Amino acid sequence: MVTETMMPVDGIELCVETFGEPGDPALLLIAGAASSMDWWEDEFCRRLAAGGRFVIRYDHRDTGRSTSFPAGAPPYSDVDLAHDALGVLDGLGVHRAHLVGLSMGGFLAQRIAVERPHRVLSLTLMATSPGPGADLPLGPAAGSFGGDPVAWDDRRASVSTIVATTKGLGGPFTADDPHLRRLAERVFDRTTDMAAAQTNHFCCAGGPSVRDRLATLDVPTLVLHGTLDLFFPAAHAEALSAEIPGARLVWLEGVGHEFPPAAVWTQVIDEIIDQAGRRTQPA
Repeated sequence: MVTETMMPVDGIELCVETFGEPGDPALLLIAGAASSMDWWEDEFCRRLAAGGRFVIRYDHRDTGRSTSFPAGAPPYSDVDLAHDALGVLDGLGVHRAHLVGLSMGGFLAQRIAVERPHRVLSLTLMATSPGPGADLPLGPAAGSFGGDPVAWDDRRASVSTIVATTKGLGGPFTADDPHLRRLAERVFDRTTDMAAAQTNHFCCAGGPSVRDRLATLDVPTLVLHGTLDLFFPAAHAEALSAEIPGARLVWLEGVGHEFPPAAVWTQVIDEIIDQAGRRTQPA
């Protein structure tokens, strides 16, 4: 069963979609910056749900059908983005959930686990970092952002830019151009304001770092990281798994800084389901 709804959360509206049975343990997918829930592809979500999970995906504020703010002037911080994720769980009546966060979504999942540990059953952190710093510089792909201005209100220009950026951050298993184009067209057609969606997460205020508190975590944690991630190089995944007690690090061969490509779905889904099964308390 798939259900989409507009949900009031802290004075805004978030678009939320669920897969599977509400009685199954909840698994919340938290996307990366500038990414609507479309990037957690339908079939990926259905396969997770078939593993006995109540799968939840949602559009961050400023993406998809969720509330949008003026481009370049987001009146929120990443703390608010983390609270949005909790608000989605609250709106669905879910007290505890398995969290799966990618890139920025991984930062948000870490913040939730540190600040609201009673809400978290397990963590899966993908293509992310404990926090870039002098000891963990960003990789060369970070320079792909902030280039020439894009006419984000132009469907063709937006789609072409999204496809090119996705391929530039990906690897040999990244979807082909027709698939990426269809996905980017869906993103464009569902998005209230593409300029806001593509810029605001990168210029919103940052909350206090939680890196120095990762050692306090007592939650089953899986770190999934592509061997070709040129945004967060390997040292980020190694540091993350070392700083969270008991974390498992699993490498995704041939994967870049991207949502899991279909070629590794079986591996990723099996790992997520196994990770979620490591704690059996009801959600």
